[in-house]
Amino acid sequence: MKLTIQDVIQHLTTDITLPENTVDQLLIGSADQDVQGIFVTFMPTHHVIEHAVRLNANLIIAHEPPFYNHHSQTDWLKNDPVYEAKRTLIQEANVAIYRCHDAIHRYQPDGITEGLIQALGWSAYVEQHRPEADILSFPGGTTVQDIAHHMKKTLGLEYVRVAGSPTMDCKRAAVLVGFRGNGSLTIPLFQNEELDLIIAGEGFEWETPEYVRDAVQQGKEKALIMMGHAESETSGMKLLADRLSTVFPTVPIHFVADQPIFKVL
Repeated sequence: MKLTIQDVIQHLTTDITLPENTVDQLLIGSADQDVQGIFVTFMPTHHVIEHAVRLNANLIIAHEPPFYNHHSQTDWLKNDPVYEAKRTLIQEANVAIYRCHDAIHRYQPDGITEGLIQALGWSAYVEQHRPEADILSFPGGTTVQDIAHHMKKTLGLEYVRVAGSPTMDCKRAAVLVGFRGNGSLTIPLFQNEELDLIIAGEGFEWETPEYVRDAVQQGKEKALIMMGHAESETSGMKLLADRLSTVFPTVPIHFVADQPIFKVL
């Protein structure tokens, strides 16, 4: 029995109410195309697309857009050589790209957060699943430094960024993936959930980091770990690939992650 791209989209969005201005859509390709193979990734980079072509995968399911802005607008990129080269690669390869962003964040629990928590081996520490964050309780004697080192080792990260004291004991923390590290989300959590630590993907650097700095200067024990946007969300897309492999066992399904975008010099 043939599997079409629409069949895959239907599975990804079953029982999910997408927002009116959702970014989840088939950005490139036709929904009635037969699926030969699926590539699941966080970011559909030029390298990822080339890799998909080599493995004869004609559907890429990506969490983020291929063309450098949240709503996948391309008018502003007209005649840009990088955009044109990537667009040509996609067209010539006849690869379809479906963006799975809003739906996976609306899974119960949030599919991206769940992937990160499972990858870190922290499922037993989760006290509460919230739409924007998971609330965790760590065993006694766990320090911010212990948590940071565990994240680096387990996820293969070159670095994470820490604000606050690395040797501070951490009993309660919140994990916020992606671009959820802004003050409007994190600062109320510190107070309402009596948190010691926020672990986030990224956010405005003049908000949560500065709040933590002021808290520390006032003698309050608070800390922040910023791990990077892709670093916080890639594991969720890998979990999605694993689940799709179970649902569609006759279709080759691959997960691929590109190299980290930033280097420490």
